[in-house]
Amino acid sequence: MRSMWWGRSNGNDRRGNGILILVGIILSLLAPLFATLLQLAVSRRREFLADASGALLTRYPEGLISALKKIADYPRPLTTANNATAHLFFENPFKADVSGEKKTPWIAKLFMTHPPIEERIKALQDGQTTQ
Repeated sequence: MRSMWWGRSNGNDRRGNGILILVGIILSLLAPLFATLLQLAVSRRREFLADASGALLTRYPEGLISALKKIADYPRPLTTANNATAHLFFENPFKADVSGEKKTPWIAKLFMTHPPIEERIKALQDGQTTQ
């Protein structure tokens, strides 16, 4: 962007630079959001890899699946959790959805550090059937 603004050029070259400067400004403002989304995606992928490694290490994926189901089925909300610490929990500590429907919207999944437990269980079960 600096080279377009302060670069040497005659008057004829500067006509199309306004659009490029605007695109550069927009991209520089959106870059932190893209970097955060990429970091969160890597974190979710590493969680799947950690589950797979744990299943391979123990040679007992049913135990890990059982533990994840117990975490997901815990009925009570945690009283010690707050908005500042909610991201540290494996599952939503507030348990606001009492209807039994655990479908997470795709936009919410973009900003999660851990994948939903249902997806982790499904990935472990799929890995069991392929072996």
